[in-house]
Amino acid sequence: QVQLVESGGGLVQAGGSLRLSCAASGTIFSINAMGWYRQLPGKQRELVARITSGGTTNYADSVKGRFTISSANAKNTVYLQMNSLKPEDTAVYYCNVLHNWRDYWGQGTQVTVSS
Repeated sequence: QVQLVESGGGLVQAGGSLRLSCAASGTIFSINAMGWYRQLPGKQRELVARITSGGTTNYADSVKGRFTISSANAKNTVYLQMNSLKPEDTAVYYCNVLHNWRDYWGQGTQVTVSS
C-alpha cells in the first residue's frame, strides 16, 4: 500500500503564490508518475500537472506558464509551485501517484484564491 500526505494549501490573494507538496510512503517499488488534480464542487476532477518517472511533464492549458511541477525521486515527493494565482484556481487539489500502474490519491488540500 502507498500512502500520500499533502501539504501547502491555503488562502491567498489573486496574483500570489502557493507551493503544494505530496510525499508518498509505504511499500514503494516503482512510481510511474506523480501529479496533481483539482476538483470544484459538482464538477469532475481535472488534471492540473503530471510528471513521469522519466521527467516528462504535462500541464493543463489553463495553468501553463504559471504552475510548475517537480519531483524529488529519492524522497518520493512531488511539488506544485503555483504562481500568479487566479480566483478560478480555487479548488480542492489532490495528489495522485501511479505506482506499479495503480492509482493512489491523497486526501485533498483546499486552495482558495481571493480576488
